[in-house]
Amino acid sequence: MGDGLGTVANRTFPLAYLITFSCYGKRLHGEDAETVDRRTNIYGTPFIPPSPKIVEIEEQQMAQSPFALNADQREIVLRAIQEVCAYRAWRLWAVHVRSDHIHVVAGGQQASEKSMNDFKTYASRALNRLSPNESDRKRWARHGSTVYLWMPEDVASAVDYVVRQQGDPMAVWENPDKSL
Repeated sequence: MGDGLGTVANRTFPLAYLITFSCYGKRLHGEDAETVDRRTNIYGTPFIPPSPKIVEIEEQQMAQSPFALNADQREIVLRAIQEVCAYRAWRLWAVHVRSDHIHVVAGGQQASEKSMNDFKTYASRALNRLSPNESDRKRWARHGSTVYLWMPEDVASAVDYVVRQQGDPMAVWENPDKSL
């Protein structure tokens, strides 16, 4: 297998990650049939079934009102994600910043959690520069989703999902360099 990166078995890190994280309070567990929580976030585990009771409990536990990104904020978050990837020398394949969640396909020699945390941190700093009086605003859900992409076709499929399968495009960027 000649992808120039060694076989999957010999790699320490995947080619990329598909990282998804949500805005604070915008995608609560139990709202639809496609959510997971810390206890069920294992590959192959069923999603949490819709439950108005779970939604009500989560709403009561929220410290602030839900946060959504407007068009200007989405562009700022997109640039912040590009900035962190450039600074860390991570390969960025695609980003789609939506009003209530963000998808990123990126890779490098780092753990997926490090990437997600850096994306959130850089985006928060950029948004704080835009609105300094909202620096204590909760903007992101506590965690998110990290899918490991080991094969080139997995990366291509994730890029297609992020760029073309999210409904009407919002703040979208796709790397013109398709090589791995």
